[in-house]
Amino acid sequence: MFRRIVARYDLLNTLMSWGLDRYWRRTAVLRAGVGGARVLDLATGTGELAFAALRQGAARVVGVDFAPEMLVLAASKARRLGLSPPPDWVVGDALNLPFADNTFDVVINGFLLRNLADLNQAFREMYRVLKPGGRVVCLDAVEPNLGPLMPLYRLYFYRLVPLVGGLISGDPAAYAYLPASLKNLPRGAELLKVMAAAGFEETGFRPLTLGLVAVYFGRRPG
Repeated sequence: MFRRIVARYDLLNTLMSWGLDRYWRRTAVLRAGVGGARVLDLATGTGELAFAALRQGAARVVGVDFAPEMLVLAASKARRLGLSPPPDWVVGDALNLPFADNTFDVVINGFLLRNLADLNQAFREMYRVLKPGGRVVCLDAVEPNLGPLMPLYRLYFYRLVPLVGGLISGDPAAYAYLPASLKNLPRGAELLKVMAAAGFEETGFRPLTLGLVAVYFGRRPG
Protein backbone atom coordinates (compact mmCIF):
# COMPACT_ATOMS: atom_id res chain seq x y z
CA MET A 1 0.00 0.00 0.00
CA PHE A 2 2.66 2.53 1.01
CA ARG A 3 4.56 1.86 -2.22
CA ARG A 4 1.56 3.15 -4.17
CA ILE A 5 1.33 6.54 -2.46
CA VAL A 6 4.98 7.63 -2.34
CA ALA A 7 4.61 10.59 -4.71
CA ARG A 8 1.96 12.37 -2.61
CA TYR A 9 2.88 11.02 0.80
CA ASP A 10 4.50 14.15 2.27
CA LEU A 11 1.87 16.50 0.85
CA LEU A 12 -0.98 14.46 2.28
CA ASN A 13 0.66 14.12 5.69
CA THR A 14 0.89 17.90 5.89
CA LEU A 15 -2.62 18.52 4.61
CA MET A 16 -4.34 15.95 6.81
CA SER A 17 -2.54 17.10 9.96
CA TRP A 18 -3.08 20.80 9.16
CA GLY A 19 0.70 21.20 9.15
CA LEU A 20 1.07 19.86 12.70
CA ASP A 21 3.05 16.78 11.64
CA ARG A 22 6.31 18.76 11.79
CA TYR A 23 5.58 19.88 15.34
CA TRP A 24 4.69 16.33 16.38
CA ARG A 25 7.93 14.93 14.96
CA ARG A 26 10.04 17.64 16.56
CA THR A 27 8.39 16.98 19.92
CA ALA A 28 9.12 13.25 19.65
CA VAL A 29 12.76 13.85 18.75
CA LEU A 30 13.23 16.31 21.62
CA ARG A 31 11.75 13.73 23.99
CA ALA A 32 14.22 11.13 22.70
CA GLY A 33 17.27 13.27 23.47
CA VAL A 34 19.20 12.41 20.33
CA GLY A 35 22.18 14.75 20.76
CA GLY A 36 25.38 12.84 19.98
CA ALA A 37 23.45 9.57 19.68
CA ARG A 38 23.38 6.76 17.14
CA VAL A 39 19.70 6.71 16.19
CA LEU A 40 17.48 4.16 14.45
CA ASP A 41 14.35 5.54 12.77
CA LEU A 42 11.94 2.68 12.13
CA ALA A 43 9.45 2.98 9.26
CA THR A 44 11.31 6.10 8.20
CA GLY A 45 9.16 6.57 5.11
CA THR A 46 10.41 9.67 3.28
CA GLY A 47 12.84 10.46 6.09
CA GLU A 48 11.20 13.35 7.90
CA LEU A 49 11.77 11.98 11.42
CA ALA A 50 15.35 11.02 10.53
CA PHE A 51 16.02 14.56 9.30
CA ALA A 52 14.54 15.99 12.50
CA ALA A 53 16.92 13.82 14.53
CA LEU A 54 19.93 15.10 12.59
CA ARG A 55 18.79 18.70 13.09
CA GLN A 56 18.73 18.03 16.83
CA GLY A 57 22.34 16.85 16.85
CA ALA A 58 22.20 13.08 16.33
CA ALA A 59 25.67 11.75 15.54
CA ARG A 60 24.37 9.17 13.08
CA VAL A 61 20.91 8.15 11.89
CA VAL A 62 19.85 4.93 10.20
CA GLY A 63 16.44 4.99 8.53
CA VAL A 64 14.72 1.63 7.97
CA ASP A 65 11.64 1.01 5.84
CA PHE A 66 10.19 -2.05 4.14
CA ALA A 67 9.33 0.00 1.01
CA PRO A 68 12.39 0.71 -1.18
CA GLU A 69 10.40 3.37 -3.04
CA MET A 70 10.10 5.40 0.15
CA LEU A 71 13.85 5.18 0.75
CA VAL A 72 14.64 6.35 -2.78
CA LEU A 73 12.61 9.50 -2.12
CA ALA A 74 14.16 9.92 1.35
CA ALA A 75 17.67 9.73 -0.13
CA SER A 76 16.77 12.29 -2.78
CA LYS A 77 15.43 14.66 -0.13
CA ALA A 78 18.58 14.23 1.97
CA ARG A 79 20.72 15.23 -1.01
CA ARG A 80 18.61 18.32 -1.65
CA LEU A 81 18.87 19.31 2.02
CA GLY A 82 22.65 18.90 1.93
CA LEU A 83 22.71 16.90 5.16
CA SER A 84 26.18 15.82 6.23
CA PRO A 85 26.44 13.08 7.13
CA PRO A 86 23.12 11.98 5.60
CA PRO A 87 21.15 9.14 7.13
CA ASP A 88 21.96 5.59 6.09
CA TRP A 89 18.96 4.01 4.39
CA VAL A 90 18.22 0.30 4.91
CA VAL A 91 15.39 -1.85 3.59
CA GLY A 92 14.16 -3.89 6.53
CA ASP A 93 11.31 -5.30 8.56
CA ALA A 94 10.49 -3.85 11.99
CA LEU A 95 9.68 -7.38 13.18
CA ASN A 96 13.10 -8.76 12.19
CA LEU A 97 15.64 -5.95 12.18
CA PRO A 98 18.91 -6.48 10.28
CA PHE A 99 21.11 -5.20 13.12
CA ALA A 100 23.16 -6.75 15.89
CA ASP A 101 22.12 -6.56 19.52
CA ASN A 102 23.04 -3.38 21.44
CA THR A 103 23.64 -1.24 18.35
CA PHE A 104 21.71 2.01 18.92
CA ASP A 105 21.43 4.66 21.63
CA VAL A 106 17.93 5.68 20.54
CA VAL A 107 15.11 4.08 18.55
CA ILE A 108 12.43 6.40 17.20
CA ASN A 109 9.43 5.85 14.97
CA GLY A 110 6.54 7.88 13.67
CA PHE A 111 3.15 6.40 12.78
CA LEU A 112 4.49 2.85 12.75
CA LEU A 113 2.71 1.10 15.61
CA ARG A 114 -0.81 0.98 14.18
CA ASN A 115 0.52 -0.71 11.03
CA LEU A 116 2.28 -3.61 12.75
CA ALA A 117 1.14 -7.21 12.45
CA ASP A 118 2.79 -8.07 15.79
CA LEU A 119 3.21 -5.16 18.20
CA ASN A 120 4.86 -7.31 20.87
CA GLN A 121 7.52 -8.61 18.48
CA ALA A 122 8.25 -5.09 17.24
CA PHE A 123 8.94 -3.85 20.77
CA ARG A 124 11.11 -6.89 21.46
CA GLU A 125 13.17 -6.01 18.39
CA MET A 126 13.47 -2.37 19.45
CA TYR A 127 14.66 -3.53 22.86
CA ARG A 128 17.16 -5.95 21.32
CA VAL A 129 18.91 -3.42 19.09
CA LEU A 130 19.09 -0.75 21.81
CA LYS A 131 22.16 -0.49 23.98
CA PRO A 132 21.60 -0.86 27.75
CA GLY A 133 20.26 2.49 28.93
CA GLY A 134 18.99 3.29 25.43
CA ARG A 135 15.73 5.11 24.79
CA VAL A 136 12.71 4.37 22.63
CA VAL A 137 10.22 7.02 21.52
CA CYS A 138 7.14 6.24 19.40
CA LEU A 139 4.82 8.82 17.85
CA ASP A 140 1.43 7.67 16.63
CA ALA A 141 -2.14 8.69 16.02
CA VAL A 142 -4.71 8.03 18.72
CA GLU A 143 -8.48 8.12 18.68
CA PRO A 144 -9.11 10.96 21.14
CA ASN A 145 -11.87 11.53 23.64
CA LEU A 146 -13.28 14.90 22.57
CA GLY A 147 -16.66 14.61 24.27
CA PRO A 148 -19.31 16.54 22.32
CA LEU A 149 -16.82 17.20 19.51
CA MET A 150 -16.43 13.51 18.69
CA PRO A 151 -19.02 13.60 15.86
CA LEU A 152 -16.95 16.30 14.13
CA TYR A 153 -13.76 14.31 14.66
CA ARG A 154 -15.34 11.16 13.21
CA LEU A 155 -16.69 13.10 10.23
CA TYR A 156 -13.23 14.48 9.51
CA PHE A 157 -11.11 11.40 10.22
CA TYR A 158 -13.42 8.65 9.00
CA ARG A 159 -15.04 10.46 6.07
CA LEU A 160 -13.08 13.49 4.85
CA VAL A 161 -9.55 12.12 5.30
CA PRO A 162 -10.21 8.98 3.19
CA LEU A 163 -12.06 11.05 0.58
CA VAL A 164 -9.43 13.78 0.18
CA GLY A 165 -6.53 11.35 0.54
CA GLY A 166 -7.99 9.09 -2.10
CA LEU A 167 -8.62 11.93 -4.53
CA ILE A 168 -5.13 13.43 -4.23
CA SER A 169 -3.18 10.16 -4.11
CA GLY A 170 -5.32 8.31 -6.62
CA ASP A 171 -5.53 5.41 -4.15
CA PRO A 172 -8.75 5.56 -2.09
CA ALA A 173 -8.08 2.19 -0.45
CA ALA A 174 -4.84 3.42 1.13
CA TYR A 175 -6.56 6.28 2.90
CA ALA A 176 -9.60 4.25 3.88
CA TYR A 177 -7.10 2.05 5.71
CA LEU A 178 -5.79 4.96 7.80
CA PRO A 179 -8.75 5.34 10.20
CA ALA A 180 -9.33 1.59 10.26
CA SER A 181 -5.74 1.02 11.43
CA LEU A 182 -6.37 2.86 14.71
CA LYS A 183 -8.98 0.44 15.95
CA ASN A 184 -6.54 -2.33 16.87
CA LEU A 185 -3.85 -0.14 18.44
CA PRO A 186 -3.81 -0.16 22.27
CA ARG A 187 -3.94 3.31 23.78
CA GLY A 188 -2.34 5.00 26.73
CA ALA A 189 -1.67 2.70 29.66
CA GLU A 190 -2.53 -0.38 27.60
CA LEU A 191 0.28 0.34 25.18
CA LEU A 192 2.67 0.96 28.06
CA LYS A 193 1.93 -2.60 29.24
CA VAL A 194 3.11 -3.90 25.87
CA MET A 195 6.31 -1.90 26.20
CA ALA A 196 6.87 -3.16 29.74
CA ALA A 197 6.33 -6.76 28.62
CA ALA A 198 9.19 -6.28 26.14
CA GLY A 199 11.43 -5.17 29.01
CA PHE A 200 11.21 -1.38 28.88
CA GLU A 201 11.24 0.67 32.06
CA GLU A 202 10.40 4.29 32.89
CA THR A 203 7.60 4.17 30.33
CA GLY A 204 5.13 6.96 29.81
CA PHE A 205 3.17 8.86 27.21
CA ARG A 206 2.34 12.45 26.35
CA PRO A 207 -0.82 13.32 24.39
CA LEU A 208 -0.48 16.13 21.86
CA THR A 209 -3.03 18.36 20.12
CA LEU A 210 -6.14 17.43 22.12
CA GLY A 211 -5.04 13.81 22.19
CA LEU A 212 -5.07 13.34 18.42
CA VAL A 213 -1.56 11.87 18.64
CA ALA A 214 0.64 10.68 21.48
CA VAL A 215 4.35 10.29 22.15
CA TYR A 216 5.18 7.04 23.97
CA PHE A 217 8.58 6.59 25.56
CA GLY A 218 10.63 4.14 27.59
CA ARG A 219 14.16 3.07 28.44
CA ARG A 220 16.05 -0.19 28.26
CA PRO A 221 17.52 -0.92 31.72
CA GLY A 222 21.26 -0.65 32.12
